[in-house]
Parts: sequence; structure tokens; C-alpha cells
Amino acid sequence: MIGKYNALLADGKTPPSDDGEWVRRWNEAYFERTGRQRLAYTHSFGCQQNAADGEKLDGILASMGFGFTGRSEEADLILFNTCAVRESAEDRVFGNVGALKNQKRSNPNLMIVLCGCMTQRPEAAEKLRNSYPYVDIVFGTGAMDRLPAFLRERIESERRVFWSEQSLKPLEGLPARRAGGPKAWLPIMKGCDNFCSYCIVPYVRGREASRAPDEIEKEFREILSEGYREVTLLGQNVNSYGKGLSEPVRFPDLLKRLDRIDGDYWLRFMTSHPKDATKGLIDVIAKSGHLCRHIHLPVQSGSDRVLREMNRRYTTADYLSLIAYARERIPGISFSSDIIVGFPGETREDFEQTLDLIRRVGYSQLYTFLYSRRSGTRAADFPDPVPAAEKSKWFRELLAVQQEIGSRFNESLVGSVQKVLIDSVGKEGGETLAGRSEANLIVETKGSSNLIGRFAEVKITGFKNWAVTGELLK
Repeated sequence: MIGKYNALLADGKTPPSDDGEWVRRWNEAYFERTGRQRLAYTHSFGCQQNAADGEKLDGILASMGFGFTGRSEEADLILFNTCAVRESAEDRVFGNVGALKNQKRSNPNLMIVLCGCMTQRPEAAEKLRNSYPYVDIVFGTGAMDRLPAFLRERIESERRVFWSEQSLKPLEGLPARRAGGPKAWLPIMKGCDNFCSYCIVPYVRGREASRAPDEIEKEFREILSEGYREVTLLGQNVNSYGKGLSEPVRFPDLLKRLDRIDGDYWLRFMTSHPKDATKGLIDVIAKSGHLCRHIHLPVQSGSDRVLREMNRRYTTADYLSLIAYARERIPGISFSSDIIVGFPGETREDFEQTLDLIRRVGYSQLYTFLYSRRSGTRAADFPDPVPAAEKSKWFRELLAVQQEIGSRFNESLVGSVQKVLIDSVGKEGGETLAGRSEANLIVETKGSSNLIGRFAEVKITGFKNWAVTGELLK
């Protein structure tokens, strides 16, 4: 149990009605008694959207007086921001939560908080309620702003808190404690309306709602003023940005508005759904001064039959036509994509069509996944006759084909000069540096660590399967 300790009454003052201020005063009183700050250990599982949410959650905790630690054993509060996109992601969360049982037993005042996509699933929330009694607070997506209220309720009442209501609109005005480095995330919308038959996201993140462009621009300018050199706009489908707004602003309009802001920075976006990616979007990228000449455009399958079963609402011909137009308008543009192997009912012929498509496109990177059944989605009930061992064989075959394609792409860069955002010390340490090119490829070079966070020109001299190497140009 947390233990009743109304620190706000101990000093004879009336507790504030604001929940965040109440928790901050509670933390201040603890510091006065013990001489130490309460520490939070937080971890976000899953996608970039979760990482961005995690920065907001950290910002809220910091505003309430929590410090942070990278070791869960030192923490007074542990927060896991969860993922539900695949069964393995949920298993990983439950494994991590299970490992906290002994820590909670030795420290009954430890606060354990779970939030995010997994906890929005009723089955997962019920499992946490019944099988993990030492978890204190559970809430779903879109309720980050209520974290102070949940903490206050748990402290005052000593009752566990479970909350499943969705937010209908994007949350604004939340503080962010951003991760270090030169890159930042910027969510522009919430939710998804696509209901791909394999995907749980619309059920756990709700329907699409776009942030006002003024709010996006305000946060974008704040990010640039803090020295970030690369900003990635986030949404489950950024191409459908603008739904529900009172003003007629679509995604290409937003990109043009942000691109007009002065500064030495790169602008990226993800994820871009092919059915809503237009020639107008390509034209904006072609004319921009800050948008990277690289698009992550998930195709999922090269079979039109499978795409229909997935409810993707485009054909391979549509997809390849957009790729061709982009290459005509933007010489040197690169593409990455997502592929699902083993979708229910996928045949060997379907799979070979996927191999044919990735050879025709020539992706610089490919993110590949074995199909993961998600209860509550339509595909969960589809016949699935292909054995798991056969799917795994296909998966390995796909990796081998893409490895060859990726190596050829990397080799084609040898001799070129690439603009690189240096973001870290290289794996070998010393004076090795690592960064990302405009095509989002890892680039390794030698140089001083004072270049981290800056753009540099690198002449590419070698390549690996997963990266290129080069010499820093002065």
C-alpha cells in the first residue's frame, strides 16, 4: 500500500484544488522529511508515437517534482507506457510487470503505473486488475492529462485506479521532457479511421482527430528554438491530417506552412498511408527546403488479393504509380516500407508477388513483421492454413532478398557526398561518430564529438548491409 500521508495538511496549509500542485506539494514535503527527491523510472514500449507520449508523461512527472533514474530499483514510481500492436509486445510488458512483484513487496510505497495502448484493451486491463494486484494505476491512451488526478486519488484513497475513457480530441498544453540528441517528435493528430483488418490501433487509440495548425506551428517553433535539428511529424496516417478542423488545412498545406519557417533543420513525417498519399504531397516535397527526400510508405503486401483482405484500399499499381511519380519529380528520393509476412490466407503466390514488388521498388530499408493475431480485429477470424514454420521460412527469404537490395542501395552511394546529421558517438567509441543521412541511413565516420548535434558533409567510401562509412569533409 502507498500509505496515507497527507503532506499538504502537515504544514497547516489548505491543500490546493489543482491535482498537479497537490502532488508537487506532496513531493516537496517528502523532500523536507527525507532530504531526497522522489525518483521516477519510465519506459515507453513500441512505436514513435508512444515515444512522443512518453516525453509528455515525463514532462508531467517533472512538473510535479519527480526526478528521474535509469534504474528501476532506485525508483519511487515506475511507469510503463505500453504497446499492443503485436502479441509479443504485450507479453514483453507483462513480463516486465511481473518482475516488479518482489520490488513492490520490499517497498510497499513504490507506485507502479501502466498506461498506453495495451491498457486500453479490456482483456489486458482486466488481467492487470485480477492478476497483478500490486499495480496501482492503469489508464489508456488519451488520458495523460489526468495523471496528476490519478496519483492524487491513489495517494489519498489508497484504492487502485483504473480508467478506460478515451479522449475525443488531441491533448494540448502538456509539458514535454524530450529525449537528448538532435531529433524531436511532433504529433500532429491522434487515432486512426482506416481499420485495416489486422490492426488493433483504431480500437486502442480511437478515431482520428487533428491538432490545430496554430498549435502545431507553436510547438514546432519551440522545438527549433531548443536546438533540435530534425523534427518528425507523427500520426497513424499523417496523410489524412485535417479531418474535423474548422479551417480547410490538409497535410500538404501543413508541410508548406512549416517548411516556410527559417532555420537549418530537416523535416520528416510518418506514417504515410499509400491510399491518401497524393501527387500534391510529392510536389510539396519536391519544392521544399527542409523536407527530407525520403518517404516511409508502408505497402504491407505486394498481392492485390491480400491488400483487399487487409482493407488497405489501394492496389500495387496505385502504389507503384506513386513511386514512379515521386522519382520523376524528386531525383534521388529513397523509400522505406513495412511488410507483413504470413497474413491469414496468404499463399506462396501472394508472397512471391511481394518479393517482386520489393525488387521493383528497391527500398533503402524494409521493416518486416510476421503476422500477429490481435483479438478484436477482423483478420483474427480469417482462415489461416499455412503452418507457422512455412511462414518463418518465407520471412527469412524476404530478409535475404532485402539484404541484397539494401546492400546494392548502400553500394550505389559510394563516391557520393551525403549531408549527415551527426547524433552520437560510433559503436567503436573513440573518435568515431554516427549519424543519419537524408535517406535515413546510418552513416559512420571519424571526427570530434563536438560535431554531435550538427550537420556535416561526408564522402561515402564504403558500405555494409546496414550502414555506410565515409570521410568527413572539412
